[in-house]
Amino acid sequence: MSVDVHYRIDGPDDAPAVVLSGSLGSTLEMWEPQAAALSGDFRVIRYDIRGHGSSPVPDGPYSMADLGSDVSRLLDRLGIARAHFAGLSIGGMTGMWLAAHAPDRVDRLALLCTSAQLGPPENWAQRAAAVRAEGVGAVAAGVLERWFTPAFAEREPDTVERLTAMVAGTPAEGYAGCCAAIEHMDLRADLPGITASTLVVAGADDPSTPPDHAQRIAAGIPGARMRVVPGAAHLASWEQAGMINPLLREHFAG
Repeated sequence: MSVDVHYRIDGPDDAPAVVLSGSLGSTLEMWEPQAAALSGDFRVIRYDIRGHGSSPVPDGPYSMADLGSDVSRLLDRLGIARAHFAGLSIGGMTGMWLAAHAPDRVDRLALLCTSAQLGPPENWAQRAAAVRAEGVGAVAAGVLERWFTPAFAEREPDTVERLTAMVAGTPAEGYAGCCAAIEHMDLRADLPGITASTLVVAGADDPSTPPDHAQRIAAGIPGARMRVVPGAAHLASWEQAGMINPLLREHFAG
């Protein structure tokens, strides 16, 4: 069953809508660089995925259908029939599911640092069990090590500290429920049916979803374009916003 997720809108009401869907352990705060860069030309809609931030925390486990249905419900609440969509990590997985199962809701699609299947499944089951037992704070530091390159962490320690606190503040049930969605996810068979114009972006130094994951997505979606961003780990949208933002603007402008 879908839930009413928490959201924020930046930009003109009459501009084309862009929905931004974030990473596991994030809030809509993770899209600050994109909201600032895109809100002059687009109606930028950021939201907290279920179980995160200020969104409801239903009992898990969750599924990709749950996460995708939440987006459709959000668009219905806002009176938006069709929107551009950019998702990173689990947000990108949500975008693939939505574009395959509700194609009328997605105009142009951008998939950042994500995967159509991210195993092994037991790793996600173990992570869910760990956060239920010890809280998300127990894994937050390790998450940030994958989000940013060592060079960025050394250069921007205050940013890393702030985003570590963001991850640590995620409700354990919400984080674990989303781990289950990834554990059982296999979107590979859905890719050929995606008709939205698609941009696939990988961080060259991403240890969580390396560029070969992006290559498989781009090969599976008809007509998809792929870009590899240098000097970026998993949260490429933040670490290399100066490269990501022009790619998104160009793609969504058509």
